[in-house]
Amino acid sequence: MPRARVRFKPPGNSLGGPFQLSREYPNDRFRLLSAYPAKDGLLVVLEATMSDPAVVLDLFEDAPETRVPSYNVLHVDEQTVLLQFQLPFIPAPFRAFLTSGNLPQLPYTIEDGWIVCELTTSHERLSEFRDELAKTGFRFEVDRVTQSVTPIDLLTDRQREFMLEAIVQGYYDTPRQCSLTDLATTLDVSKSTTSIVLHRAEETIVKEFFSASIE
Repeated sequence: MPRARVRFKPPGNSLGGPFQLSREYPNDRFRLLSAYPAKDGLLVVLEATMSDPAVVLDLFEDAPETRVPSYNVLHVDEQTVLLQFQLPFIPAPFRAFLTSGNLPQLPYTIEDGWIVCELTTSHERLSEFRDELAKTGFRFEVDRVTQSVTPIDLLTDRQREFMLEAIVQGYYDTPRQCSLTDLATTLDVSKSTTSIVLHRAEETIVKEFFSASIE
């Protein structure tokens, strides 16, 4: 299933709160750690790592109750503020997630006024999410899309059989519990065949596992 890194931002006139701070303080970090729908809106946990955390506290202290009815400081130190606050409404992105059948995968970062997140979803649901956001005036961009594949799913039936038997027999244990010759005898094939099949399976798994790191 595709895994996408996407970003979206509210209409220009709606930039405020953490969105505004992320633009004014581009070298600092803002993350939405959780978001939970409640009876009267949405409960959100925000983490801000800044050179001057008091800026965040002042922002919420001055926020009108119509926008942020309540907030609690969960943690504060010289560089980090952790806040839980309530919004009196369900924001458009959260509604778009639910309507399009996607599950929010927190945490999200807020960068220069954009929410940036990862989604594991189908192409159809990603398009539906984009369309739902567009209805509310949100801008939407896709940074990248990669195909999420479990490496073992790329193996042939024979490669999978050989590797599973090697694991059961302890061939990959440290120290090894069986030799290549012992494994070949169990599989009833030659030692060279066993070596070739295992090597090709290992090559497939290792290359797929590290593919994202070397792109």
